Amino acid sequence: MKARARVVFKGKVQGVFFRDGARRKAEELGVFGWVRNLPDGSVEGIFEGEKADVAEVIRWCCTDQQRARVESSDVEWGKYAAEFTGFAVRG
Repeated sequence: MKARARVVFKGKVQGVFFRDGARRKAEELGVFGWVRNLPDGSVEGIFEGEKADVAEVIRWCCTDQQRARVESSDVEWGKYAAEFTGFAVRG
């Protein structure tokens, strides 16, 4: 089943290659979307793909990023929109 998730990751997630790690993991699992830094020091991401793969990218971002320390992640699940053709790191 395909799904979409919007996630805001909070903690030590900027300046630690978090976005690049998220991109690499998403590409590895065939998940599309983007991640970007927010002014408050958090990182926002939109992830689309098979629900299990999207959930795995989110889990990996929260627990397996080498330099990051995710204190919380706010996940909003939504309807798959087939909006993306790849995964991007935005500003």
